Amino acid sequence: MGVTLAPLNPADTPELRKARGAFFTPQPIVRFIADWALRDAADSVFEPSAGDAEFLVESVRRLRALSGDPTFTPVVHGVEIHKHSARVGRGRVRAAGGRPQIEVNDFFRVDSNRKYTAAIGNPPYVRYQDWSGDARLRSREAALRAGVSLTGLASSWAAFVVQSASILREGGRLGLVLPAELLSVNYAAPVRRFLFENFRNLEIVLFEEQVFPEAEADVVLLLADGYGLGPTDHATIRQAKNAANLAELELGMQWSPIDPAGKWTGAGVVPPAAHIPLARLTAAGSYSDLETWGDTTLGMVTGNNRYFALSPSRVKELGLPRNELLPLSPPGSTHLRGLVLSQYMLTRLGQNGKETRLFHPGSEPSAEAQAYIDAGHAAGVDQAYKCRVRKNWYRVPLVKPADLLLTCMNADTPRLTTNLAGVYHLNSIHGVFLKNDLREIGAELLPLASLNSITLLNAEMVGRAYGGGILKLEPREADRWMMPSPELVRSRATQLRGIRDQVARKLQAGRLTDAVRLVDQVLLLDAGQVTSDEIEGVRAAHAELTRRRTTRGKSGRADR
Repeated sequence: MGVTLAPLNPADTPELRKARGAFFTPQPIVRFIADWALRDAADSVFEPSAGDAEFLVESVRRLRALSGDPTFTPVVHGVEIHKHSARVGRGRVRAAGGRPQIEVNDFFRVDSNRKYTAAIGNPPYVRYQDWSGDARLRSREAALRAGVSLTGLASSWAAFVVQSASILREGGRLGLVLPAELLSVNYAAPVRRFLFENFRNLEIVLFEEQVFPEAEADVVLLLADGYGLGPTDHATIRQAKNAANLAELELGMQWSPIDPAGKWTGAGVVPPAAHIPLARLTAAGSYSDLETWGDTTLGMVTGNNRYFALSPSRVKELGLPRNELLPLSPPGSTHLRGLVLSQYMLTRLGQNGKETRLFHPGSEPSAEAQAYIDAGHAAGVDQAYKCRVRKNWYRVPLVKPADLLLTCMNADTPRLTTNLAGVYHLNSIHGVFLKNDLREIGAELLPLASLNSITLLNAEMVGRAYGGGILKLEPREADRWMMPSPELVRSRATQLRGIRDQVARKLQAGRLTDAVRLVDQVLLLDAGQVTSDEIEGVRAAHAELTRRRTTRGKSGRADR
């Protein structure tokens, strides 16, 4: 962190810093961005959300070096909402030989008429649930003034990107540390388009390892040059192992998105040799998105799974009648790694102590159910938010049983499982409701057909990586997840049925790769959909994306 002139305010705890999105940036990243953004001693620099002014301290060093004058005292500018941090930052800038102009204010209240050569920093990362009230309203208004309409789901950093660009002079440079959500989330679509439309050059630096383990989120570096001189039709994607390896950064490769607002996941990582088969198969109608097959929805929210989800032994202990219970896919998704969830499998799960029943009494609960309701009230279950807002707190709003169950948090890859047991599902998984004309073939064969290398690769491209190397797939992302089309599945139905038992046994043994190779052979190779060289390229790209995701997850755990 460099020189510290004042101790941290005792009232400024790690929890408070995390709440306002303050994570301290590794010094190699700070130096890399300052060196990239500042190219002349006369450059003016601004740091939004300056914290203790790490970027401004590094800017002083860079500007003094560029001047060649040991007496040169650069003036650097910034804003910081936390008074103590601003005071520490001013002292650090002075100690480095600069003159600080750090205002204590909300960045979205700052006069954007004053323009700077460079805006650099690490904007706060506060999720939309906590980014609320006047601060969020001001941020959205500031973005709208720049022509960017952000949804209510946008986290704090999105507006910071737009506002930071708005204080740049023509030709200015923007160097920011951002969540990797920039590449993938739906709410960032207008930000992605804004960057391509307003800058002459864009660079994205990706990291193999996690940079901020305490934030449990991956980050990228955004290097945008030539503000007001856009648009550009491409970005340069570069990769580093970690912050310490930025000095050895590779030259990178150019990447041109079809739609800048679309997801950039896989940009520069998935080579053209792997993109080409998917593009060709999609154009030919052999692949389409999951939404072609049906609708993906969230599961039920109980408010307290430990209360509402019951094992058969617990049901017996409570004496609850069968008509006040519903069949339930147990919380979690470890049991959904095969092709089907049958009644036999559900029974076995219950015998092993899993919660396979949902407590759902009628309008006139039995004496046993009423006793359980009274016990829940005494324990305060009815005070949970989702319970409190219901007319009857103990009646969970139902989502009807889905045709397919989709795992949304995955260490390997998302899985589709046919819901033969007709269970209800909680929000730890998603449900897929197949279209009427596709229900029979989809329920029978889509979970099997989805286990192909192209679909696995595309899952890494449309999903997002979370802490621990987990791949998460939200319903909107699942809608765009590429699947074999109904036409392709129908044309290969006999062959798929012929390998079903082999695939099921390999999945049961935890041999996913072997199962996928069987499906690739009958669905794609034997049908002449792809060549052997193409499928090997797709497999290699999938392995690389998976390796990157799990490597970041391991590095995050190791650093905690």
